[in-house]
Amino acid sequence: MPLQKELLWTLLPFNELSTTELYEILRSRSEVFVVEQNCIYQDLDSKDLQCLHLIGREEVAGPLAAYTRIVPPGISFTEPSIGRVLTTAAFRRHSYGKQLMLKSIEVVKAHFPHQGIRIGAQTYLDQFYQSLGFKPDGEKYDEDGIEHVEMCYTQHT
Repeated sequence: MPLQKELLWTLLPFNELSTTELYEILRSRSEVFVVEQNCIYQDLDSKDLQCLHLIGREEVAGPLAAYTRIVPPGISFTEPSIGRVLTTAAFRRHSYGKQLMLKSIEVVKAHFPHQGIRIGAQTYLDQFYQSLGFKPDGEKYDEDGIEHVEMCYTQHT
């Protein structure tokens, strides 16, 4: 396995994304969640306008390697949330998923201190999220043909 680099992170609210950054995000989300997962669903759900967008790259001007959107409390759940978690296909061999989630948790803690984090996780990633401190909270459910479960992370001060 190639040596893992520390990704370079950009965190922006929607209205500060350049058109190029927005295009990269939407293209990557479509590639992963619609094409790869063979799941036809409405990705553009109006939540993006209120979210922070975390972009990871290996190089400053390099292609998008990893991405999440940080959803403020009261939009998807009562708690803040981390959603649209992805590593693009070209960068998966570097195992950036853990680095991406740790950075996302750090961002949530900084922007929404002393609150839990709730996610809707695909169940096949249950062990991965548990290794980061998330715990299943509720019954499994179907979302767009993919089994999910809500998971919670309790912030420690």
